[in-house]
Amino acid sequence: MFKLSEIKELIRLVDQSSLQELEISNEGYKLFLRKPSITESVVVAQTPAYASPAAFAYQAVPASTPEAKAEPHAEEKTEETAKLHSIISPMVGTFYHASSPDAPAFVKVGDKVTEKTVVCIVEAMKLMNEIEAEVKGEIVQILVDNGQLVEYGQPLFLVRA
Repeated sequence: MFKLSEIKELIRLVDQSSLQELEISNEGYKLFLRKPSITESVVVAQTPAYASPAAFAYQAVPASTPEAKAEPHAEEKTEETAKLHSIISPMVGTFYHASSPDAPAFVKVGDKVTEKTVVCIVEAMKLMNEIEAEVKGEIVQILVDNGQLVEYGQPLFLVRA
């Protein structure tokens, strides 16, 4: 079976490469990764290698169907959110609101921020990367949950500049 850290690293490497698909077998399990096109969402899971192809856990769903999960950075902007600045994730990793579980969150809705204000941490490969607001304004919305895996380019916060 694949470790979560190995899967995260493989996702990061595929995302940064020109590869469109990657399939790996390990200890009787297969892992299949595929970059989605703009018109589909992809669900990736591990399955035993002996499973029939029909049972394979990869599923591409057209984004226009109700079952499709919209990509967070592909959401349609409403008139109100179009005026807001998005603080985006510069990498694939795990999002944290605070520097430790018992520490207060870096920011919360309503807080004023400057360009250098640290708003969160994104952990990638055991490195804690502080993410700065890069804009002066007020935090309007926090778009991800603490401990959630985030993608490169995914909006994390909305800021009214």
